[in-house]
Amino acid sequence: MMKRFSHRRAAGRELAHKLLKYAGQSDVILLALPRGGVPVAYEAALALKAPLDVLIVRKLGLPGREELAIGAIASGGIRILNEDIIHALRIKPALIDAVTEKERMELQRREVQYRGNRTQPYIQDQTVIIIDDGLATGATMLAAVRAIRTRQPARIIIAVPAAAPQAIEMLRPEVEEIISIVAPDPFEEVGKWYEDFSQTTDEQVQFLLAEANKHLPG
Repeated sequence: MMKRFSHRRAAGRELAHKLLKYAGQSDVILLALPRGGVPVAYEAALALKAPLDVLIVRKLGLPGREELAIGAIASGGIRILNEDIIHALRIKPALIDAVTEKERMELQRREVQYRGNRTQPYIQDQTVIIIDDGLATGATMLAAVRAIRTRQPARIIIAVPAAAPQAIEMLRPEVEEIISIVAPDPFEEVGKWYEDFSQTTDEQVQFLLAEANKHLPG
């Protein structure tokens, strides 16, 4: 079996080594997909001396089979649907809309909880590195990328410890660069590539965001 990461922060330290060419650049910002992407991105932010914020994206899971992504939504009204799965399983539009509304409410809750009164980070003409703990279908990351693209960054880079090769190929036309430490095939699920894949809490997200930005120069 290919290598596994001991936990998310250890994976983040390894990922940081692959991002060092972006260290110390004033136009670089890291955006983590909460919750699991935040511990990974925290370590990268410290290594690069770059600001860290969150990009709220919610997977649209099929009711009863929540791990199966039928799409994803992101801040700014972005919705991406996995049309192949929807057609194959004959999922009705009303069900998709119901799942979307439920996840939109959770997205708004997290915006308030993680960001509070802070405004969205300024990313026009910036190099944006989007970090998660892994890519399985890539649907969540695709929603994230398209949400960010509307805000006119100079470049978008995806950085993850582990990714399914199919997800990398799907996302490659959407971004300037994709960085992954391992890309096993078959991939199966993100948690398989971590020894400790326990859930990151809201409190941990808030703590790591605050800690990462305390260390910024100036």
